[in-house]
Amino acid sequence: MLLVSRQGKTRLTKWYETVSPKERARIVRDVTATVLSRAPKMCNFIEWRADKKIVYKRYASLFFICCIDASDNELLTLEMIHLFVEVLDRYFGNVCELDIIFNFHKAYYILDELFIAGELEESSKKEVLSICAQMDDMMDESKEEGGHKSGRGGK
Repeated sequence: MLLVSRQGKTRLTKWYETVSPKERARIVRDVTATVLSRAPKMCNFIEWRADKKIVYKRYASLFFICCIDASDNELLTLEMIHLFVEVLDRYFGNVCELDIIFNFHKAYYILDELFIAGELEESSKKEVLSICAQMDDMMDESKEEGGHKSGRGGK
């Protein structure tokens, strides 16, 4: 999964195959250039390399991009991207690029709740949001406890 702004800035990357850092940088550069150069009315599927396809969808100023095996279902991948965007929208309240920039750790957490090893694991938006709310509560409790231990919040 790759999130890229219209200006070509990478906002989030998640890899489900082992690739060297040098190769990752090259892939991100190539995929970003390919997707950003396409006209808005063009197909959201691109045959890429011998055994891969790029599936992407633009939401506001962000492109959500997935690279899948040639045998994988493109429409299912588009639905998975849409599910991720819907959960982000509900969590952040109409997600925007700044939400991803300043809360990237939460975006990664949501992505990890939805997908394991590149496969859809949890399709229920309600369940993912519930788990994220629990995570937020634990983080708040941890911050409060940390404040008390350091002497900032109590006696």
